[in-house]
Amino acid sequence: MKKHTIEQTTIFLSVAKWLLLSSFVGIIIGATVTLFLNILQYSEQNQHLVPFPHYYLLPFGLVATVWLVKTFAPDAKGHGTEKVIEAVHKKSGKIEIAVIPIKLLATVITIFTGGSVGKEGPGAQIGAGMASFVSDLFRFSKEDRKKLVICGIGAGFASVFGTPIAGAIFGVEVLIVGLIRYDVLLPSFIAGFAAFSTAQYLGIDYTYFDINFHQIVTLNLPLILQVIVAGLFFGLISDLTITFLKRTERFISKVALNVYIKAFIGGLFLVGLSLVFGDEYFGLGIETIDKALGPNSLHNADIPWYAFILKTIFTAVTLGSGGSGGIVTPIFYIGATSGNLFGTIMGGNIAFFAAIGFVSVLAGTTNSPIAATIMAMELFGIEVAHYAAISVVISFFMTGHRSVFPSQILAMRKSDMLDIKSGDSIGNVNVKINTAEIDRLTKFRDRLQSKRKRRNENKNSKNSN
Repeated sequence: MKKHTIEQTTIFLSVAKWLLLSSFVGIIIGATVTLFLNILQYSEQNQHLVPFPHYYLLPFGLVATVWLVKTFAPDAKGHGTEKVIEAVHKKSGKIEIAVIPIKLLATVITIFTGGSVGKEGPGAQIGAGMASFVSDLFRFSKEDRKKLVICGIGAGFASVFGTPIAGAIFGVEVLIVGLIRYDVLLPSFIAGFAAFSTAQYLGIDYTYFDINFHQIVTLNLPLILQVIVAGLFFGLISDLTITFLKRTERFISKVALNVYIKAFIGGLFLVGLSLVFGDEYFGLGIETIDKALGPNSLHNADIPWYAFILKTIFTAVTLGSGGSGGIVTPIFYIGATSGNLFGTIMGGNIAFFAAIGFVSVLAGTTNSPIAATIMAMELFGIEVAHYAAISVVISFFMTGHRSVFPSQILAMRKSDMLDIKSGDSIGNVNVKINTAEIDRLTKFRDRLQSKRKRRNENKNSKNSN
């Protein structure tokens, strides 16, 4: 009885500790991310003050971003979340405080001048940076700092998109593929809700989509089959997105030019591309996402079938040339517009498939199927989430052992027929065929064929008699 009492008392104190800590950190993160979102919104609203199309400034914006990041905070480079994952796995969550203002400023410059990046990566990095700062300020242990930084990822994500549950799960799930740290679930939920509520209290408005999808029958088998095919399609889109982002970054890094010259040329290339295909692929692309998810079929038809391809190119070149910002908002764009194409091919439910693509490509590119499914519920409603769960998991498996976050640790293999070493970062994974499993299946097939052959011989023998 005494041991039981000690155990329960200890757990109660631990829960109370993390309730207080995660609430405190969540409020700070919510306020900080709100400041970031307000500055970003103000900059976007004043793009028209430039006496020419604002994206003509992109070559200069990328040069300025490269200089800022290289000079003051190298960890602010890229799309944010990747650096936080790396900090959790390799530095016990230690993030330099300089990353916060530099990431904020670099992202605002990139988006103001037309860079195709998102706002969630900076939100996650700012949130994690604030959590690391608070941990250092109060001299927390390395393990407690790591937990708070994980909470910071989810809280930053939740306060940017208004999805507190999905944000909290994303912060925990995105670290290790195939494993969730349950000891961080409670503080992540609390931090996510605290950050989301703080941002709402400070005036941030969030968008939730009514795609006018309502089931007529409880079990719609034709639609389920379409959703299965959609999962395969979105898995392919996810794989292509990861591959193109990785190869573009590698190609630009190998070009034997000064980084500032490469940034300027990258910006010029995108400006030139816009003269041919239009300027809707610059910036966040929220208007196009809204069109894809809207119930108005005329708006759906306005989206070119190749929109997701061009958005991938614009995002890859922006980030590869030194732009600073998130990757998830472009992933939403790619998912929604490729879903728009799939729905058009299927001949209906266009907004529905855009919503399915929205979360399925997120799951495939980031290896976060649980967070993506919950996000479908929070953004689109429970009726869509049922179908989204099927597509999300298929997309997650179809992408294979790849990710837009190469620092993710792999703790599972997505097929028994593959031989993969667990515990390594996904960017270093060496995929091989599991010959033992193939041999087992081959022997099983041979046994079935042998039995079928004997059965046919017996049947022929009886017929001849």
